[in-house]
Amino acid sequence: MPEATLFGLFLTAAIALAITPGPGIFYVLTRSLKGGRVEGLVSSAGTAVGGFVHVIAAAFGLSAILTTSATAFVVIKLAGAAYLVVLGIQTLMAPDHDLVDTDAPPTPMHFAFRQGIVTEILNPKTALFFLAFIPQFVNPQGNVVAQFILLGSISIALNTTADAIVALLAGPIGQWFRTHARFRRRQRLFTGWSLIGLGAYVAIADDNR
Repeated sequence: MPEATLFGLFLTAAIALAITPGPGIFYVLTRSLKGGRVEGLVSSAGTAVGGFVHVIAAAFGLSAILTTSATAFVVIKLAGAAYLVVLGIQTLMAPDHDLVDTDAPPTPMHFAFRQGIVTEILNPKTALFFLAFIPQFVNPQGNVVAQFILLGSISIALNTTADAIVALLAGPIGQWFRTHARFRRRQRLFTGWSLIGLGAYVAIADDNR
């Protein structure tokens, strides 16, 4: 278990990222608007399973790296910090447009679930994000696999909760996103600067925890 201060920082960042509109939320919103609440909930369950596959793979991969070389772990952390900064810059530079695909057709429930899993597993950005984000909060002196799975599970649970809320309130939320461009812009700016700040912090933080 990471130390309390570090865990608090992780939880704050994970909640902020979970509630910020992104590809996952808009995917669930699209499915909900076209197929109803149940399809949206099933889709969010599928993306959760796909995300957990990335967490497991990254946890054991990171553990293998750490047992091979402590220096390699530091390199992974610095590379992850740089990736977070780049991701923040890309978020700041992203165009403001309507991300809700209202032309997407409704799909059968089993297909929606499977599609959510496959979409998330085959998304390289998800793997990169977990490898960049979670190691910043892992204590290399402890059980790396257990810490990674715990933090990854919390992150997925927060994201899935946000997706489920979007699925249940798809109608009003979809209308809100369409008519409140300033809100979307502020969310994008907040997320972008948060990622840059987090990346900068972990790059200069003391690793001797």
